[in-house]
Amino acid sequence: MSSLRPWLLAARPATLWASVAPVLVGSGLAWGEGVFRWDAFAVALTAAVLINIGANFANDVSDARRGADGPARIGPTRAVASGLISPRAMWAGVAAVFGLAALGGVYLAVIAGWPVLVIGAASLLAALTYTGGPFPYGYRALGEAAVFVFFGLAATVGSRFVHDGTAPAAAWLLAVPMGMLVTAILVANNIRDLDTDRDAGKRTLAVLLGRQGARGLFVGLVAGAFVILGVEAAVGGVPRGAALGLLAAPLALPVVRAIYGETAGPALIRALQATARLNLAAALLTAVGAAL
Repeated sequence: MSSLRPWLLAARPATLWASVAPVLVGSGLAWGEGVFRWDAFAVALTAAVLINIGANFANDVSDARRGADGPARIGPTRAVASGLISPRAMWAGVAAVFGLAALGGVYLAVIAGWPVLVIGAASLLAALTYTGGPFPYGYRALGEAAVFVFFGLAATVGSRFVHDGTAPAAAWLLAVPMGMLVTAILVANNIRDLDTDRDAGKRTLAVLLGRQGARGLFVGLVAGAFVILGVEAAVGGVPRGAALGLLAAPLALPVVRAIYGETAGPALIRALQATARLNLAAALLTAVGAAL
């Protein structure tokens, strides 16, 4: 393999839309409120993607050390477990990516205020301890809660905050459905990996709930996100145009069918990728509606 290809695999590009979506929503809201800044948008988007990549790198090396990415695992090749990248090199990659993200955070803090540094530091710590450190919370059924908080609430509200240093109620309200959709991506991932995670001692929420329970959680998150978005727009808690995001709802139907009807690895991989696209489509439409 080329020297770059393993790093691309470890970055898991198909799931990086999870970090793009909240930035679009927060920035769309800023546009609609007349405070949008292109520099804030570009730096926030870059930093968010870098944090996501760094989290994926850290997860790759930590899971390999704990034996969670064994030969029976379903899904894309993991770089460290397969020997494509050494643990030492991967940790160096984590440091480099997080260092670049931190530079972006400093810039955003200069233009918007110190809360950006708090959000950024907490996000980096959460990324490192998801499957790493002495008490990896991803092995204790807390991954979904962390994703909702950091990829939903913090990322959406933070992406609005960097434009003018404020966090209006509409940003918090929009962060809830966006957080639910991005959490559904992790649930889809953990449904795919349920059997191998259980065998490796990785107690994800899907392992604790069982396959049927995890499927129900997935549907609840996806359906709940669109219901909440519709209600928020209807009562005027968020810009009425944000209801444009509801147009993405039909994309959820084939994903739900796959989650409920499939157990084979390739089908569940496609369902995971489709969930990421659903999240992006809903975010893009919501952002456009909020901007208009």
